[in-house]
Amino acid sequence: MLTLRNISFDVHDGAEGREIIRDVSLAIPDGRLVVVTGPNGGGKSTLARLIMGIEKPTSGTIELNGEDITALSVTERARRGIGFAFQQPVRFKGLRVLDLLRLAAGRDISPADACEYLAAVGLCARDYIQREVNASLSGGELKRVEIATVLARGTALSVFDEPEAGIDLWSFQNLIEVFEGMRKNIHDSSIMIISHQERILNIADEIVVLKEGRVDRQGPKDEILPELIGTPAAVAGCRKTAREVRA
Repeated sequence: MLTLRNISFDVHDGAEGREIIRDVSLAIPDGRLVVVTGPNGGGKSTLARLIMGIEKPTSGTIELNGEDITALSVTERARRGIGFAFQQPVRFKGLRVLDLLRLAAGRDISPADACEYLAAVGLCARDYIQREVNASLSGGELKRVEIATVLARGTALSVFDEPEAGIDLWSFQNLIEVFEGMRKNIHDSSIMIISHQERILNIADEIVVLKEGRVDRQGPKDEILPELIGTPAAVAGCRKTAREVRA
């Protein structure tokens, strides 16, 4: 279980300071898929980076299964079981998909094991296991390979920052199916997705609405989603996603 207690984060530009995250407290329990949404510029991606340790909070504490991890580095948090998937996954020229999965797992997994992780994200292992993680992979393929690395790592918490960004409609449909499969199989782990997309919101167990750096609303999907549909923020988010999917 991930617990954020009174987290704030400020950035400074010269003498000026600006508060991006403001006294955020929330819990992501085991066995749940939580989607964080809200208007652009509300602090969602910053919150994800704070959880992963890419940024450090100005105040407050972050706990994973009761352990204070606020001061831990990205590497130490990964060792504790936090996985992070970027909006734009990193490409590695000269590194095969099999090599990347072995690095993620932290052990010399067999090609057969690697194939299982690829199959779980809807990729034919025969076609991908020896491919390089480079520009030859499309955005949708790269995102599914990245999700496969998260599965191989066996994380306690998997964080996905706007996974729908920059992929085509076909890849987006497959991405939804991958997340639905992950949701069915989480037990002592949890998933957090940053997203504007209604179809991702619709597979959530809980929704957190972040607005101007604060938690505006939080609760079960069936309670929060009807409140969001048709709001200006939701419409703006859907239009943004539609532009990205068409790109």
